[in-house]
Amino acid sequence: MTLMKEQLNNPWHGIKLEQIIDELVEHYGWEELGSRININCFNSNPSVKSSLKFLRKTPWARDKVEKLYSKTFM
Repeated sequence: MTLMKEQLNNPWHGIKLEQIIDELVEHYGWEELGSRININCFNSNPSVKSSLKFLRKTPWARDKVEKLYSKTFM
């Protein structure tokens, strides 16, 4: 029961990383996203697949993406 209650209070519950990237790209476009978060997966031949691969392995970059998403949509 406690875990379920925690999930209800978790703003990230049910939001997948791919959804975050898709929505940010739709809102900002790759170029603007790359200028807001200066990482190669957004600036050099960007794709959702390469971004997912990088962000899953790089916690500091994922944190920046989640913060931008939160600031933009939440």
